[in-house]
Amino acid sequence: MILANVFCLLFFLGEEFYEASPYEPVTSRLSDIFRLASIFSGTGADPAVSAKSNHCLDAAKACNLNDNCKKLRSSYISICNREISPTERCNRRKCHKALRQFFDRVPSEYTYRMLFCSCQDQACAERRRQTILPSCSYEDKEKPNCLDLRGVCRTDHLCRSRLADFHANCRASYQTLTSCPADNYQACLGSYAGMIGFDMTPNYVDSSPTGIVVSPWCSCRGSGNMEEECEKFLRDFTENPCLRNAIQAFGNGTDVNLSPKNPSFQATQAPRVEKTPSLPDDLSDSTSLGTSVITTCTSVQEQGLKANNSKELSMCFTELTTNIIPGSNKVIKPNSGPRRATPSAALTAVSFLMLKLTL
Repeated sequence: MILANVFCLLFFLGEEFYEASPYEPVTSRLSDIFRLASIFSGTGADPAVSAKSNHCLDAAKACNLNDNCKKLRSSYISICNREISPTERCNRRKCHKALRQFFDRVPSEYTYRMLFCSCQDQACAERRRQTILPSCSYEDKEKPNCLDLRGVCRTDHLCRSRLADFHANCRASYQTLTSCPADNYQACLGSYAGMIGFDMTPNYVDSSPTGIVVSPWCSCRGSGNMEEECEKFLRDFTENPCLRNAIQAFGNGTDVNLSPKNPSFQATQAPRVEKTPSLPDDLSDSTSLGTSVITTCTSVQEQGLKANNSKELSMCFTELTTNIIPGSNKVIKPNSGPRRATPSAALTAVSFLMLKLTL
């Protein structure tokens, strides 16, 4: 008995806590899908109307309008709700397989809306929790130990790779803006969805509309001297700021903006202004020109430095008034209105008058 416990301990000590993901890193982002989510969630709309909407119900309706989504969703609902016997509520293996097919074959614009929809009330949050039919795919009579569940998952090569991918993309990082590795929400959400349909299937632990807590169906009871490692493993789900932020950001339609900060320059050095041709009617490149000029000017204003009274800087502030007509690619030039007399023209007129008087 003692020898068996020693071997068991060596087995766990020999395993790496975090394994390398076998998948290629996700470099693309979900900006378009996040924008769609903001439209469907009512972000920016009347708060009273948005509060009454059940976004998870809207997500299910949207899925029913897509043939592929409707077909695969109906399939896993039917399989996961099929009772085998009075003692066996369903065939979990078949339920998991149907769930994997749904999340692997249906575009994320439908699956993510059902998994990560934002909720304002408990009814909506309960619908979100019920998305994966947890009575069959998630819950069991008793909760196993989390390290035991991890060990079972790692005996299956696909479950093991999905778990490693989750840790690689959702592990909390305190050196990034979003607490996610490389500030990539898409990678984390995709890795989370990729674990659904395995023994390590995660889900929302309750129907709270605001407090987002997810976990696999396990606990750290009976961990013995491995309790610290077990708690650490479980916290990667239950207290993970990266995963929580990613879910909330998708539900609100607010993807992280990683645009570089506007460049600045020293106010004592006047910016160089080169003569440029007049702006064409087709504004394919002139928009970037207007942006750079505005950036240069605003950087002086933001720094609160005393600007030089140079000709170049005054031209910079003149260019700041350049506008683009909404709904058009035309530019309103600042000098398109009536021109005022310039100092050089006035001096020329006075000189000519004095010369004529002397003659």
